[in-house]
Amino acid sequence: MIFRAADLQKVTLKMLPFSDAASEGLPLGQLLRLALFQVSVGMAGVMLLGTLNRVMIVELGVPALIVALMIAIPVLVAPFRALLGFKSDTYRSAIGWKRIPYLWFGTLWQFGGLAIMPMALLVLSGNTAVDIPEGARQFAAGLAFLLTGIGMHMTQTAGLALAADRADDETRPRVVALLYVMFLLGMLASAVIIGTLLRDFSELKLVQVVQGAAVVTIVLNLIALWKQEKVKPMSREERAAAKPTFGDAWADLMAGGRAGRLLAVVFLGTMAFNMQDVLLEPYGGEILGLSVSATTLLTAAWAIGALLGFAAAARWLAKSTDPYRIAARGILVGLFAFSSVIFAAPLNSGALFFAGAFAIGLGGGLFSVATLTAAMTMPAGGLAGRGLALGAWGAAQATAAGLSTVIGGGLRDVVGGLATQGTFGEALATPSTGYSVVYHTEIGLLFITLIALGPLVRVRAMTGTDKAKFGLADFPT
Repeated sequence: MIFRAADLQKVTLKMLPFSDAASEGLPLGQLLRLALFQVSVGMAGVMLLGTLNRVMIVELGVPALIVALMIAIPVLVAPFRALLGFKSDTYRSAIGWKRIPYLWFGTLWQFGGLAIMPMALLVLSGNTAVDIPEGARQFAAGLAFLLTGIGMHMTQTAGLALAADRADDETRPRVVALLYVMFLLGMLASAVIIGTLLRDFSELKLVQVVQGAAVVTIVLNLIALWKQEKVKPMSREERAAAKPTFGDAWADLMAGGRAGRLLAVVFLGTMAFNMQDVLLEPYGGEILGLSVSATTLLTAAWAIGALLGFAAAARWLAKSTDPYRIAARGILVGLFAFSSVIFAAPLNSGALFFAGAFAIGLGGGLFSVATLTAAMTMPAGGLAGRGLALGAWGAAQATAAGLSTVIGGGLRDVVGGLATQGTFGEALATPSTGYSVVYHTEIGLLFITLIALGPLVRVRAMTGTDKAKFGLADFPT
C-alpha cells in the first residue's frame, strides 16, 4: 500500500488533536511552550488543596478550621481576578507589553509563597525548638498561602488573556481548550509525582518537595513567557490617553440579561462541589486509614473524572445540547458522588471512596464546562476585554470555593467535637460524623443549585437562542 503525503498529514492530525489550534500569530511550538504556565498553576493547586491540607491535619496535627482558613486565603483573593484581567487589558507600557508584566510578577509571587511555605507550616504546627507566639505562627503560614494564591491568580489570568490575544478568531477557542487540558494534566502529573515523593513522609522531605515545586514553578513559567509578546513601543500620547473605568467595563460585561443569575448558579454550585476540598484527603487518612501517598492520588482520580466530564460535555455541546441541562447532569452526578463518599466510612470501602472522588471530578467538570460555555455565549459590551471576561467567571468560582472551604473545615471541627463528646448520642459518637455532616450539606446545596438553575433552563427552552455548536476544542476556560 502506498501512502501519500496528504494521508500522512491526516494521521498526524489525528495523533495531535490540538494541532489545529496553531495559527500564524501563535505557532504550535510557541503555544505548547506558553501552556506550561498552566502546568505550574495546576501543580500549586495540588499542593494547596491536596497534599498540604492532609499533611497539616493528620501528620502535623493542625486543627481543621485553621487549615481551612489557610487554604481559603488563596481563593478568597480570587475576586481580584476580574480586576487583574481588566488591568492587563488596559495596561500601557513604553515597550507595549500588556500581559507579560502580570505573568512575570505572578510567577514571582507564586515562587515566593511556595519557597517559604514548608518552614511556615512547621512553625504553625509548633514543631520548633524556639517558642514562637501563636499569632506569629499563623501569620507566617497565612503569608505563604497568600503569596502563592496571588501568584496563581495573576499568572493564570494574564496567561490565558495572552494566549487569547495571540490566537486568531478561528483558533482562539481551541487554544483556550488546550490550556484547560494542560491545567488538568498538570494537576494529574503533579499528584502522582508528589504522592510518590511523599510515600515515606518526613518533615525534611516535605521541605524538599515543596521548595522543589517552587523551583519548578519559576523554570516552567520562564520558559512559557519567553518571547511570547512582541515589543511595540508606544508614544507618550498613547500612554496618556484616557482609559475606561473598571465600573463601566463591568457594567458592559453584566449587560447580558442572565449574567447575574448565571453567576449565582456558579457560586452555589461551586460551594456545593468544593466544601469537601479541605476534608477529602484527611477523611481518607483518619477514617479509612489510607497513607499520604494513597490520599494524594485522590487528586489524580478527581482530575481523570474532570477530564472525562470535559469530554462528555463537549460531545453533548457539539449536538447543540442546552448547556444548562448539562450543568444539571453534573449536579446529579455530584449527588451520587457525595453519597458514595458518605457510605465509604460505614462500609470501610476504599474503592467506594475513590469512586466518589472520581465522580466529584466528573460532576464538577460537567458543571464547570456547561456554566462557563453559557457565560461565554452571553453578549458583552465593547469595554469588557478578554482579561475581564476570563477573570469574572474564575472570580465567582474561586470566591465560592474559598468560602466553602472555611465553612467545611468549621463544620467538621464543631460537629465532630460535639459528636465525640456524645452530644448527639452514642451511635454518632465517631470521628466520621463531622465529615458526614459536611457531605450532607453539600448534597443540600446541590439541590438549591438546581432550583436556581431552573429559570435559566426554561428561558433557554422558550427562546431557543444561543444554539451554536461547540466541540471539545470550543470550550473556553
